[in-house]
Amino acid sequence: MKPQATNTPTFSALHSSLCSAYFHDCYALTLPPDSRTPLELYLDLVSRTPGWIDFFMNLRNKFVARLGLKNVGVLSGINRSRPGHAYRIGDQAGIFKLLEIHENEVILGETDKHLDVKVSMARKNEVGRTVVYVSTVVRVHNALGRVYMFFVTPAHRIIAPSTLANLASHSP
Repeated sequence: MKPQATNTPTFSALHSSLCSAYFHDCYALTLPPDSRTPLELYLDLVSRTPGWIDFFMNLRNKFVARLGLKNVGVLSGINRSRPGHAYRIGDQAGIFKLLEIHENEVILGETDKHLDVKVSMARKNEVGRTVVYVSTVVRVHNALGRVYMFFVTPAHRIIAPSTLANLASHSP
């Protein structure tokens, strides 16, 4: 199946922040029954980031450095030999910091003076399938954050489902 745009699930820790978000979205993917934890799903997801996305992340990093924004690295920039159970709150997991771990959801994010980004990887086990949700919530703090999101929003709407689609092709 292909990822589908949907609403952030009501059980998500991000759900209550949607009304005050500058930007938010969610994509869902249905997999065969899957026992991976939300953090393991996230690590698998980013480790399979298509090369073209990392290429554009590198371009982004070079461009925004001139504006005073930080180089966040590439989406796939995780330690692939580090198992999910070795991560703790506050650890860096690729471009995002691990903020919360729940049984059916993990929250990661990054904050700077221009914007706050939070990403949720959640799963819901149902009879004969697992539904995986990737939600993003962004709050902006100033004009530069809004300008940045003007350019990032259209790219994000391509990147998020494209990355999630790779998870389907590599489910256990």
